[in-house]
Amino acid sequence: FDREYRLTYDLLYDQDEHLFFRDYRYFSQKEKNGEKIFWGRGNGWVLGGLVKILKELPEHAHIRDFYEVLFKEMCEKVASLQDKDGYWHASLLDPASYPNPETSSSGFFVYALAYGINSGLLGREQYLPVVEKGWAALQNAVFPDGKLGWVQPVGVDPQVTEKEMTEVYGVGAFLLAGAEIYRME
Repeated sequence: FDREYRLTYDLLYDQDEHLFFRDYRYFSQKEKNGEKIFWGRGNGWVLGGLVKILKELPEHAHIRDFYEVLFKEMCEKVASLQDKDGYWHASLLDPASYPNPETSSSGFFVYALAYGINSGLLGREQYLPVVEKGWAALQNAVFPDGKLGWVQPVGVDPQVTEKEMTEVYGVGAFLLAGAEIYRME
């Protein structure tokens, strides 16, 4: 897996922004505000995947340092992109064009950040406020009947979300975040 992961990393990881492009078609595309296009949920999947890798990779594995460094870089960047209400948006660098929350990315990011704290990879003092704010935001996106709102539908790029939108992967990210929050307690 390491060879394929690094090939993907070499192609799609932006060393300046510490985020992944969705694919090569986005290298030269820009958002309305002139920023590069980095899809919230796409980067959420990457961080969620890194959690899975780090949970399975033995502490002494010679390749572990690469994944830990990548995880920490992405977490630092993602934490800096959280909005005042605790959410992340469909487009990470152009939230004004996508002002509504996007809960699948938010769920994956809370999950990864909480895992980082629980595993000792991220500092509790720095990241716990981000996790707590994100978890509160996610809980606010749950309807009285249990439906999770603000989930961007299946797509290939950032899109506008509406409160009533939901998808199973958004719920899955919410449950992953909740499980990792529970481990914090």
